[in-house]
This record gives sequence, C-alpha cells and structure tokens, in this order.
Amino acid sequence: MWSALQGRLWLARNPGTSKVFCRSYCRAAKRDTIFALSSGQGKCGVAVIRTSGLASSMALVRLTRAEVPPPRVATLRRICDPRSAETLDCGLVLWFPGPGSFTGEDSAEFHVHGGPAVVSGVLKALGCLPLLRLAEPGEFTKRAFQNGKLDLTAAEGLGDLIHAETESQRRQALRQMEGDLGRLYRRWSDTLTKALAHLEAYIDFSEDDNIEEGVLAQVEEAVEALEKEVREHLQDGRRGERLRDGVHVVIAGPTNAGKSSLLNHLCQKPAAIVSPIAGTTRDVVEAALNISGFPVVLSDTAGLRDTSDVVEMEGVNRARQRVEVADLVLAVLDAAEVAQKPNQLVPALLDILPPDDPKGTRPYLLVLNKMDLLGDKERADLRANFADSDLAPACFLSCKTGEGIATFLSVLGKQLADMCGDPLAGSPSPTQARHQLSLAKCLEALGRFGHYRAVDLALAAEELRQARRLLGRLTGQVGSEEILELIFKDFCIGK
Repeated sequence: MWSALQGRLWLARNPGTSKVFCRSYCRAAKRDTIFALSSGQGKCGVAVIRTSGLASSMALVRLTRAEVPPPRVATLRRICDPRSAETLDCGLVLWFPGPGSFTGEDSAEFHVHGGPAVVSGVLKALGCLPLLRLAEPGEFTKRAFQNGKLDLTAAEGLGDLIHAETESQRRQALRQMEGDLGRLYRRWSDTLTKALAHLEAYIDFSEDDNIEEGVLAQVEEAVEALEKEVREHLQDGRRGERLRDGVHVVIAGPTNAGKSSLLNHLCQKPAAIVSPIAGTTRDVVEAALNISGFPVVLSDTAGLRDTSDVVEMEGVNRARQRVEVADLVLAVLDAAEVAQKPNQLVPALLDILPPDDPKGTRPYLLVLNKMDLLGDKERADLRANFADSDLAPACFLSCKTGEGIATFLSVLGKQLADMCGDPLAGSPSPTQARHQLSLAKCLEALGRFGHYRAVDLALAAEELRQARRLLGRLTGQVGSEEILELIFKDFCIGK
C-alpha cells in the first residue's frame, strides 16, 4: 500500500523531477532563437551579445565563417556580415551547448568592441538570420526558469542583483539568487507533501488497520511546527522588502526647523529650496540615498502648522500622510526653541508623529537643529535634560556649521541596521509583496487545517493542498503566466 502511495506522490516530492519535465517540455516547444546585447548600453571597452536557442550554432558559424569553437573556450574570430561577408569586428566568441548554459539551451556569446557602430552592426547581422529574433525584456532569465535552471525566487534575486545599488542590497540579492530562499520554501513544501500523504493514507486505509499508530498525531505536529515557522518568517519587520525597495525615511517638523537644510546635507547637493521664509517647502521632495550601505528613500515635507493658505494646507496634509506610512521619522525641532520651552517638547513631538505616543513603538529619531544659536551653558542644560529623558535619543546638530552631522549619520546608520538587519545572518527574509501575500494565505490555510481537523479530515486535507499550492507559487512549481510576466518584465533586454 505504502509503495503505491509513494509512487503516486514521487513526482510532487522530488524537486528535480519538475526541472526534467519542464526542460523536456520547453525543448519540444521549438521556440525561436533569441539574441540581445547583454552588457550595458552606450560606449564601452567590450560589449557582450548573446544568443539562446537551437539556431545559436548556426548563427555562430554564419557570423564567424568557421566551425563552432570548443565549448566554454574563448576563441578569437573575425565577425562578418553573413550577407555581404564584410568584416564587422574582430573579437572573442564562446559556445555553450545546452543544457550546460545559463538558459539551459544552446547559447553563444560575441565579445566585441563596445562602440555603437560595432554593436549595431552585429545585432543587425544576427537579425537578418532566419529563426532569430530580438529577445524581450527578461526572456533569457525566463527561459532559464522554464528549463529548470533556477526557480522564481532565484530569478527575482538575479533581477534584484542587477538593480542593487547598496552593499546590503547586493548581499541579500546574491543570497536569494544562490537559492537560499527557494530552498527554504521547497523544504516547507516537502513537509506539507509528506504530511498530506500521511493524512490521505489515514483517510483511505485507517479502517483496514494497516496504518501505524500515531500517524495523525505526527501530521498535526508537523503542521503546527510549520505554521510556527511561517509565522516567524512573516514577522521579520519587512526587513527583506526594506532592503530591496529602500527604507522610507521622512523628515518632518514645524516650519523653519531646518528640514530642507538637513535634506541638502544628506544629499550633499541643493535638492530642496532653503529660505528664512516659513512655509517655503510646499510639496514632498524625495531623494534616494545610500546611508551606511543601506538603501534609503528620504522625503522632505512641508512644515507642520495651522494655515489658511490652501496650497500650504495641501502640503501639510501630504506631510502627515507621509509620516503615517514612514518606516522611520526624523522629527526635526529648533534647538533654541526647545531650550527656551522644554515643557513644549512632548506636545511638539505629538504634533509631528502619528497618533502613537512618542514614547511608543513608532521608530523615530529626534533631531535638534540650530545648535549654533545656543551658548555653552544652554547646550549643557539641553543635553542634561535629554540625558534624564526616556524619549528616543536626540541628535544635536547644526546644518549651518555642519556640527554634529557625522554623529547624526552614525546614529541613523545604526537605526537602519537595526531595522534591516544583516542580510547574510539567520533565515532569509521575504523580499517581495507577492511573497508576503502567498505566505499569509498559506498561514491562513494551515490555521483552517487545525479547525477542520476535528470536523472533517477530508476538508483538513484540502487545506493542506491549498497551503502547498501557495508555497509552490513562490518557487514557480505552481503558477500562472501573469505571475511570470510581472516578475520578468523588469529585467533588461539581454538578461
């Protein structure tokens, strides 16, 4: 009985089997051979043009007027126009027979000089050949996925690696591209497959007394452990998404506190207009920055105050909306005003931050600007007052003189590190909204299993199937063409 049951489930439980099936299916589909410039656009020392598909060897022979070189050996060849035999360039060519290539198909690469005329000439030469066409964005990576060379999470990691701008983004993307996240999700899927097999065996054969004692208890234990693991995975504070998309940091505070000056200091350029006139900033000014190796989307906002000016009122409303959705708020206050009226500090913070208590969990940094206006005694008194306070640590600085900026950046960097974590430490984090959505639905299905367990085992088994399907969507074992299009559309043409 068990051998027959395991035979039916072997295809689903063996992760390598889906790759073989997918590869066989894709090869039988007789797709076009594609080509594209894989290196960056514009002038460069060397440009890489790649092909993928059954006609790659023909393209290599036609353009080089020579036999296909040995696999994975860079060979110097004269590259010619197949119609006129005119020499286009002299460069290196490489041959990658499938399935030992990035896409799993026969592939060729032309390493030519990176001038626009050379690149354009080689691309036109490939375009005139039969069975070849220009690749669509992300089509090389899409074929690699379809041929079982990488799963969807690894493909997403590759896309993130291409777009990575900070060290932390590179580390997270590389870890995901190498398969850490996919292996985690496949392990969970295997756990559900085994639990489902045991549960269905219990349903089908328990009356025959052929089922070992405790099988149902083992299923419940495995599902409970998985449910706990998935919940902890989701409760990572959106670290993965923050690293990928950037931490949204909002500069907020009353008018003339120096918010725009702080933005300009952090951007190291005049990104926002600065003037002594209150209410100069009316709209949100955004800048993408790299602070201590972490990606930051920094927003300067209008000064918060009551106003009858319709335009400024809209700016204040937008400022409060940004604060509501911010990952971190930089609450900027005038140090001179705080020194004169220390009892107004908490009301000022309450006016800046969302309805949360400023002593609560909302992440924020208190920035006291214009320290250059205070004397030595006033500075000492102000620092002493904050030393005894249970508010968030305050950063004392002067955007005019640059005093305290380095210390502020150090404190901000530590705050970002706490929020994003080390992408190489611990379990990999979900990096996309689709990961969060599928995992949340999977968690709901696991919860319903616990409910139906005491009501109807058939319904409980269906919830396990649903949870397994949702996990399969993450790696591409189960999915739809719409999901694939969304994932691969952001790749460049030659990747």
